[in-house]
Amino acid sequence: MTSIVFAGIVLFALFFLLIFFGVPIAISIGLSTLIAGMMLLPFDEILIVVSQQFVTGIDSFVLLSLIFFTLAGSIMNTGGIAQRLINFAKLLAGRLPGSLAHTNVIGNTLFGALSGSAIASAATMGKIMSPLQKKEGYDPTYSAAVNVASAPAGLIIPPSGTPIIYSVLSGGTSIGALFIAGYLPGILMAVLIMITAYIIAKRKGYAVSEPIRFTQAAKVILDAIPSLLLIVVVIGGISLGVFTATEGAAVAILYAVVLCLLYRSLKWKDVPVILRDTVIFSGVILLLIGASSAMSWILSYSKLPQLVSSGILQLSDSPMILILIMVLLLLLVGTFMDIAPALLIFTPILLPIALEIGVHPVHFGMIMSMGLAIGTITPPVGTVLFIGAKVGNVTIEQVTKPLLLFYIPVILAFLAVAYIPALSLWLPELMGVLDK
Repeated sequence: MTSIVFAGIVLFALFFLLIFFGVPIAISIGLSTLIAGMMLLPFDEILIVVSQQFVTGIDSFVLLSLIFFTLAGSIMNTGGIAQRLINFAKLLAGRLPGSLAHTNVIGNTLFGALSGSAIASAATMGKIMSPLQKKEGYDPTYSAAVNVASAPAGLIIPPSGTPIIYSVLSGGTSIGALFIAGYLPGILMAVLIMITAYIIAKRKGYAVSEPIRFTQAAKVILDAIPSLLLIVVVIGGISLGVFTATEGAAVAILYAVVLCLLYRSLKWKDVPVILRDTVIFSGVILLLIGASSAMSWILSYSKLPQLVSSGILQLSDSPMILILIMVLLLLLVGTFMDIAPALLIFTPILLPIALEIGVHPVHFGMIMSMGLAIGTITPPVGTVLFIGAKVGNVTIEQVTKPLLLFYIPVILAFLAVAYIPALSLWLPELMGVLDK
């Protein structure tokens, strides 16, 4: 038993060592799994087991929805939908001080939800909004900080890939319930960021947008409605049982193509780029899932997750303390690991703890999603932070100082979601898609 547990410890130690030296995550997972496995079984046997687990891990019909939603997001990224959503966001921002910053937050939330990518959202919104805000006298570091902080909100609001991966890892938690559960947490994060942006804008005296005429407002709303209806059609269809999540993702592709054709914003030369980006992203994710499935088998065989879970459970009898431990762990993990591999590695370890203290799987899915999404805007490997700084024409060092203020509402939203289950469970229960 001691040697089996030792193999699990070697697995994690070697994995983090390889990550430290810059080895790609999928390769790090595969190598550490193979070496740790050789401590448990002969080389020829462990090679067969790893290969079988790799194939089994990606042999899931549900994972097709991840690829389809990625393709739909790529189509919308290229299809000129962002500008219509920005115009709609300007209308919602109204006459608030620093209204362009609020427009950025709302635009990130809407476009991120449609595209399913915080990186695409931050890049697209930053390119459009940064010049406008600079022209109005906004501090570029403030503009970049607002853009970076608000981008993860779209990752939490469906449809996005994180709930799909979590559903597979958690043994089939309802994707429909996970999708609907993301609305209130995502909106809460966006609202708290807007409150912070309002306070800063008020102190700095940033400009208020000019009032929009009724006819202009009506045109903006009519232009935005077709794009916003995508969420209604897809999520509504999944929650009402009209189609599965995979079928809903295929519907999203069809809807996005029709919408871009109506807008005349999609050209034939864009199609190869869209397909290439989708294949690259899907290939990376599937490689990670396959490698992580093999790692999960080794971990399960070594019983290390059970030992870690029991060790954490022995730290305290209070669910409040144990949730705080998991929250802090997710924030720490998010600072040096991307969402997908972090989900794949830590869901099997933390989910049993959550279930033991009575946390609903859907609620825990939101805790995982939100905690790891925050990692995309924190150094040293925050991909959204890097993209947001680049499109805002500022350095990481310059944007970090104003961004520290925006970490406050983001963390407050995360803690609220972690400790108030209703924020995650009320809407799915209301829609009748929450498994008891």
